[in-house]
Amino acid sequence: MSTRVEATVEDLYHVPEDGKAEIVNGELVLMSPTGDLPGSAALEIFVSLRERARQTNIGRAYGDNVGFIVDLPNRKSFSPNAALYIGPRNGGNFLEGAPIFAVEVRSKGDYGPRAERKMESKRADYFAARTLVVWDVDVLKGEVVRKYTADNPDQPTVFDRGDFADAEPALPGWKMKVDDLFA
Repeated sequence: MSTRVEATVEDLYHVPEDGKAEIVNGELVLMSPTGDLPGSAALEIFVSLRERARQTNIGRAYGDNVGFIVDLPNRKSFSPNAALYIGPRNGGNFLEGAPIFAVEVRSKGDYGPRAERKMESKRADYFAARTLVVWDVDVLKGEVVRKYTADNPDQPTVFDRGDFADAEPALPGWKMKVDDLFA
């Protein structure tokens, strides 16, 4: 008999030190802060997304540490490093539903077989929650952006330095220079 109590959305509102967390497999999974390059890359992506959203009046861009509440069997929330969301505003509460475009920027601890399995599982959860495109941004080792799409989740498009990365079909016409992630 299990006595474990499953984490709730209310628990997310009370993460110690106003930290970042997600609910995965009934547990509150704390996420450590990131470093220089991953942090500035996430900010560059957010700024570009915000500009695009303002120009097109389609959706809203969100930066790091914003909660998106979902109802999947093994996951109740996401907190991507950057995202574009087209749902309604929710005041001081977390957003309801997944973003259409989510960005996960790798930190120092996001390498190795275990980390790869966790990221693959998280991408599958994004797609199950109706996210259209997920970027896996690696500014520390590979210096690439891997674009995964819901209609082809196992075959990423890889954008290298010198390329323009896109988020089709979630954001038609939007592109960003990979080199800008290192500025």
